[in-house]
Amino acid sequence: MAQELLTTFTDELGGVMLKPSEVSGRYTICIGEQKVFDRKEAGGFLEIKEVKQLVRDVVAPGKSLGHADRKVHD
Repeated sequence: MAQELLTTFTDELGGVMLKPSEVSGRYTICIGEQKVFDRKEAGGFLEIKEVKQLVRDVVAPGKSLGHADRKVHD
């Protein structure tokens, strides 16, 4: 997933950091101090295209993600 984000957002992301949590099962995606996803709040994991959409909406709102821009959920 980290490689996919770095490839998609080459100009927007300077890096991706994986940080262990003291809480078992914690999976949170933050951009800077802004939380964009929390597995416990969402009730599960996201597909990579959903993660890319969330990241895009913060770092490059006008950027097209091509096929990944299609809605996953209605």
